[in-house]
Amino acid sequence: MTQQKFLAGATFPEIQVPTLEEETITLGKPNTPFDWKMVVVYRGQHCPLCTRYLNELETLAAEYNKIGVDVVAVSADSKAQLEQHKTKLNVSYPLAYGLTVEQMQQLGLYLSVPRSEKETDHVFAEPAIFVINAEGKVQVLDMSNGPFARPDLKVLLQGLSFIRNPENNYPIRGTY
Repeated sequence: MTQQKFLAGATFPEIQVPTLEEETITLGKPNTPFDWKMVVVYRGQHCPLCTRYLNELETLAAEYNKIGVDVVAVSADSKAQLEQHKTKLNVSYPLAYGLTVEQMQQLGLYLSVPRSEKETDHVFAEPAIFVINAEGKVQVLDMSNGPFARPDLKVLLQGLSFIRNPENNYPIRGTY
């Protein structure tokens, strides 16, 4: 079994998904006035760790915005599942839904089959974060094959602040 690995520095693909606000967004494109985008892929409403992580992200979203990073979270859940999940979330950043298996594979995500109908009713992606720079290239990425390994959002914020400081001239890492 092999999987296509998403390469650091690669151009983030144009993946369009709907949001609860009835708009279609392109995941890697930041909204004005931001010039970078952070795409947080989460497992879905069935995952209590995702709920906690997304709520934690809300406490730092304004800080990400201050350094020019727009934030969005997305899953393979249906609109109804996201609406149900929203009752447990206290977030102001956009939530998107409906990632297809093909889109998840295009991103090189680890995919899982539900363990039972109680978990969910579709294939879903394991957690991942993509930070896309102003050139549309993936500056930072992190992928997990399970819900228990995710980057610390405060540490990531500090790292992105360092990277975004022009005096540091910090390149995309992991491209050798």
